[in-house]
Amino acid sequence: MGIRAMAVVCLALVAAGCASADDASVAATAERFLSAAGQGRGGQACLLLAPEAARSLDDCEQQIVSAGLRTGAVRGVDVWGDEARVRVDGDTLFLHRFPEGWRVRAAGCEPRPEQPYECEVEA
Repeated sequence: MGIRAMAVVCLALVAAGCASADDASVAATAERFLSAAGQGRGGQACLLLAPEAARSLDDCEQQIVSAGLRTGAVRGVDVWGDEARVRVDGDTLFLHRFPEGWRVRAAGCEPRPEQPYECEVEA
């Protein structure tokens, strides 16, 4: 099956509401992370960060709450093996699958034309 045919099949499955278990798990992790950060539960949010992302913050619990991350409805989930992107209203997150589950590698990300995303929190 060619790439074009696979893309059509994938789009048909998504349109039919058949999201994968990975999609649901990724979206749930992103929602838990944004909810914790938005409600001032920095410790819980930091536990959902990839280790490198958590280490990139001097005071994770304080900085993750003050980063201004936005919660919102999930608008899209893309999973590529062990990497994923979640788009919510006004925010984009990138996640990585670790043995213990999905963790946030970058959050508060804004797209830039022909450049990498610019993120508030990233590994």
